[in-house]
Amino acid sequence: MTLTTLDPRTALVVIDLQNGIVATPTAPLGGAEVVARAVELAGAFRAHGLPVVLVRVTAAADGADAVPGRTERGRRGGGVPEGWDVVVDELAGHPEDITVTKRNWGAFHGTDLDLQLRRRGITQIVLTGIATSIGVESTARAAHEHGYHVTLTTDAMSDLDADAHRNSVERIFPRLGETGTTAEIIELLAKTRV
Repeated sequence: MTLTTLDPRTALVVIDLQNGIVATPTAPLGGAEVVARAVELAGAFRAHGLPVVLVRVTAAADGADAVPGRTERGRRGGGVPEGWDVVVDELAGHPEDITVTKRNWGAFHGTDLDLQLRRRGITQIVLTGIATSIGVESTARAAHEHGYHVTLTTDAMSDLDADAHRNSVERIFPRLGETGTTAEIIELLAKTRV
């Protein structure tokens, strides 16, 4: 499905564009490219008086808030290095933005994201960020389950693995919402907010 509309009360939700994650090698885009497109989107949303939500992930130094459960891949122990979980400078510094701190993949579980959106009458979210198949997909799935219209900015996200990114974009996202590029979303914002 391609992008058809943006609701009057749409929010931009930016997933994990923070120092430690943006510095990690990603594909198909590098972190700097994803940040640049997210900055474009955030500027457009702010210009139209629409909310921008900056989601960051962190962990306690003692690992006490780690998500429980066994996995075949080991878990990271302890917290995160100093500054790793700070939102990148290019997006930070806008007092009207909403910041949500999560301790797991998705931005809804264990946070006040749903409350923040519902208080503002938000019915649709536009997603961007890193990693496509982890934080972005988990948040998209939960948003869909919470009844939000979901739009995924496919050229403003990247992953730790190009195949995982492609799987999310081609197979998962069309089942959760609509997809569009940064330029398409900004153009649609301009058309619908005159």
